[in-house]
Amino acid sequence: MQIAGSQSLVYLKDEGNALAFVDKPSLQNTAQGLVEAGFAVRLITPQGKIVDGFGKYQEVPLWIPNISGYTRLATSKADWRLISQPVIRQGEIIGWLQIAKSLQALTEISHELPREMFFSLPLILIVAACGGLFLSSRALRPISQITRTAQAISAIDLAQRLNYKGAKDEVGQLATTFDQMLERLQAGFEREQRFTADAAHELRTPLTVIKGRIDVTRSRERTTEEYEQTLQDLEQEVDRLIRLSNGLLLLARIDRGQLPFEPLAVDLNDLLEVIVEQVQHAAESQQIKLLNNLTPDLWVQGDPDQLISLFLNLVDNAVKYTPQGGVVWVRSNLYLNVVQVMIVNTGVGIAQSHLPHLFERFYRADSARNSGKSGAGLGLAIAHEIARLHGGNITADSIPNKETTFTVTLPTAQVNIDKL
Repeated sequence: MQIAGSQSLVYLKDEGNALAFVDKPSLQNTAQGLVEAGFAVRLITPQGKIVDGFGKYQEVPLWIPNISGYTRLATSKADWRLISQPVIRQGEIIGWLQIAKSLQALTEISHELPREMFFSLPLILIVAACGGLFLSSRALRPISQITRTAQAISAIDLAQRLNYKGAKDEVGQLATTFDQMLERLQAGFEREQRFTADAAHELRTPLTVIKGRIDVTRSRERTTEEYEQTLQDLEQEVDRLIRLSNGLLLLARIDRGQLPFEPLAVDLNDLLEVIVEQVQHAAESQQIKLLNNLTPDLWVQGDPDQLISLFLNLVDNAVKYTPQGGVVWVRSNLYLNVVQVMIVNTGVGIAQSHLPHLFERFYRADSARNSGKSGAGLGLAIAHEIARLHGGNITADSIPNKETTFTVTLPTAQVNIDKL
C-alpha cells in the first residue's frame, strides 16, 4: 500500500487551494493498475471533504487522520485497511492522500476456511494414511522378507538368502549384513558337521581295531608270546585314541578361546635345541640325519608349552615322513623384525594340490607320503592354531621327489638381555 501511495503522490497537482490529480494519460494507466489490484485512492481536505479520487473510494468510510499511518475501518458490508499520507505545502498540511483496500476477500476466506477444513480434513487424513501405509509397507518390505527368511532357516537348510536388489540405504545394508551372517553360519555349520563326521570316523577306526583284535585273540587258545603281542598292539591303538582325544579337546578349547595362554619371553634357540635333542634318537633309529642351524638370541613373546607343542609336532612329522638315509634340517633366522623357523625334510614331497589344505582338520596328503604312517590329521591343524594365537602363521612348500619345507613366522620380542 505504501508503494501505491508513492505512485499516487507523483500525480498530485496543487493549484491555489485546490488539490486534485493531474489529467494525464500516464495517470490513467497507473489508476487502472491500482484499481485492478483492488485499491481505492482519494484526496481529502484537512476537514474531511473528498476532493478527488479513483476506484471505489466512495465506499470507504470517512476517516480524518491526525498522523500518517495505517488504520482499519469497518462497515456493514466490508472492512477496509487504509493508509493516510499528508500533503504538505510550506510546512502546512493542506490535505491527505488515502489509499484503501477492501478486506472482504480475506474475511470471506477466514469464514470459509473452517468449513473447507471440516470437509477436506478427513479426506486429507485418509489420503495421508493411505500414502503412509503404502510408503511404510514399501520401506519395510525387505524387513518382512528378512523375517520370512529367518523363519525358514533351520540347521538342516541354511541356503536361504535375501539377495536384496533395492537401494543401498539402511535397509539395504541390513539385508546385506543378514546375508553375510547367513554365509558365516552356513560355513560354521558345515565345518562343524565335517568335524563331527571326521571325529566319529577317527574314533571308530581304533575302536574297531581293538574290538577285532580282542575277538581274534579270544577265538582260540594262544601262547604267552601271542597274548603279549596282542596287548602291545592294543596299547598302540589306545595310545592313538588318547592322542586323538587330546587333539580334539585342544582344538575345542582353542575354538572356544579357553586355551591357557601365558606369554613369556622365550629364546627360540634354546627351545629348538631341546626339541632336536628329544627327536634325535627317533631319527637315528631310522638312519635319518637331524641337523640344525640356529641363530642365537631369537626372542619371541609366547607360551613356552604351546611353542614346544608347535615345533615338536613339525619336527616329529618331518622325521616320520623322511625315508631312511634322508636328512631333516631345523633352521632359524631373523628377517624384517620377524623370526622364521624352517623345518626341511628330504623325501617324496607333497603334491601341489594338497598344499592349500594341509592345515585343515583331519586332512591327509597323498597315500605315498602317508603309507604306513597315518595319523589323525590334527597335528598340523593344531600347529596352525598355535601359531595364529601367537600372532604368526605357518606356510608349506614342497618340491616333489626332493624336499618339503614348513616355515613358521613369529613376531620378535624386545628383550633386555642384561636383565635375564
